[in-house]
Amino acid sequence: MKQYRPTTPSRRHTKGYDFSQLAKSGSLKPLIKGFHKSVGRNNQGRITSSHRGNGVKRLYRIVDFKQLKMDIPGKVATLEYDPNRTARIARINFVDGDRRYILAPQELKVGDTVMTFEKGPIRPGNRMRLKNIPQGTLIHNVELFPGQGGKIVRSAGSGATVLASEAGQVQLVMPSSETRMLSGECLASIGQVSNAEHALISLGKAGRSRWLGRRPKVRGTAMNPVDHPYGGGEGRQGRGTRRPKTRHGKITGGHKTRNKKKKSSKFIIRRRVK
Repeated sequence: MKQYRPTTPSRRHTKGYDFSQLAKSGSLKPLIKGFHKSVGRNNQGRITSSHRGNGVKRLYRIVDFKQLKMDIPGKVATLEYDPNRTARIARINFVDGDRRYILAPQELKVGDTVMTFEKGPIRPGNRMRLKNIPQGTLIHNVELFPGQGGKIVRSAGSGATVLASEAGQVQLVMPSSETRMLSGECLASIGQVSNAEHALISLGKAGRSRWLGRRPKVRGTAMNPVDHPYGGGEGRQGRGTRRPKTRHGKITGGHKTRNKKKKSSKFIIRRRVK
């Protein structure tokens, strides 16, 4: 982690990333492409996610979340920064000439060898079936259904723990403390996701939020009645309602939003602890 000299009030508390371990060269051109940012709008142009927009331009890195090249070893060529995610990515050069990006685990280094197989050594970056991973192992980039590709445990510093295995099902303790059951045929990568210090980053000033595409948030009590249920009143007023609400009048704050009839609820053994 990088700390700055307090030359200005905003610099005093700013904490940034240390890029000394990452590659200085640019990304591999065949594995990057341009993309259109929705900036919080849906396909009709309506705002569905507030406070998003602008930000610096960026190219998308094509990351292989499936990693289905079975029993083909690959060597870590570089560790790189990805502006589209909090984790670092690793460029893998396979022996068959193919080159791909994967999520870099915490202890992966340049020159290491990674591979996807049914059962093999427990080393950071290797990928195998959940049923063949020992109990207590930290894993990431986990599939929800076999062959679907990694969907969960992909953010910086996150890792799920293999708890138990029985009758073709594997129990995982998620980063949220939720205990969930998955098929033993699902693939998962060994190790904790890199860049665990991401949670300690302090932006320091409003401008860095704008670079990331985060627009300012206005309090509901500072708005007019037409814009928010908390708006209006002479001078400083309270929100005027017992239950907190969104700007659309929907009750929030402690209200459970998960559908009780959701089919995947039967796979959740224990809900997360706040």
